[in-house]
Amino acid sequence: MSIVLLFAPLLAHAGGTIKGKVTFSGMIPPPKEFTLSKFPNSDFCRQNSNKTLDGETRLLKEVEVDESKGLKNAIVSLRDIKDKEWIKAYLSTEHVSDLCEWVPYTGVVVNEGQFSVENLDADPDDPKSEEGVLHNPHGFEVLGAKSSTLFNIGLAKKGDRMTKRLKMRMTKKGSVMRLQCDQHEFMQAWFLPVENPYYVKVGDDGTFEIKNVPVGKHKILAWHPIAGKIENKVTVVENATAEINFQITGK
Repeated sequence: MSIVLLFAPLLAHAGGTIKGKVTFSGMIPPPKEFTLSKFPNSDFCRQNSNKTLDGETRLLKEVEVDESKGLKNAIVSLRDIKDKEWIKAYLSTEHVSDLCEWVPYTGVVVNEGQFSVENLDADPDDPKSEEGVLHNPHGFEVLGAKSSTLFNIGLAKKGDRMTKRLKMRMTKKGSVMRLQCDQHEFMQAWFLPVENPYYVKVGDDGTFEIKNVPVGKHKILAWHPIAGKIENKVTVVENATAEINFQITGK
């Protein structure tokens, strides 16, 4: 599977390191199930490994943990620094479709920054889709039960790309961004708005490390769109490593 992650300028800062692990102790929800025959390009979408053994049902695994309860797909981010120069220089959050799946499942965005999606799907076995499987990336700003559309654009051919400047209105209240395909409901992804380069997506075992963090006391957030979030405080010392672990118990 081809994976495109997040692109942003790397700025050098003297400081310390924060490392730790995010775990989940709540009840893991069962995967959401979608009958593939109800959606376009069902034969092509069956090539994705996230499905039942008979290939008839697509599975959306929203919360995944390893044997140590390490929470996959969490984002850890410092929340008390607004780096205006870094925000201004931020290039784009890059996202792709791959076998009827948005990749990756979680990431970050910058409000007023660029968000880009590229369609990588085409089905050579289907004359109607050999140039491309139609995907319709629909972006929402979400705050609790509230949601509003940020963009809604169809990508008909492989290689088609959508790039939009995000205008989110509720980030100060804690809103996030959700991406869904209007053609294939099981294609979903989530993004946390950030204002500085001190963030990281955890490893599959929930571990993380953020380097070159400015010295001082900081607010730090561990966030997962479905499992929940937790905020804590951490003190960073020059040329030293501060360790902090998060246990998310569920929403």
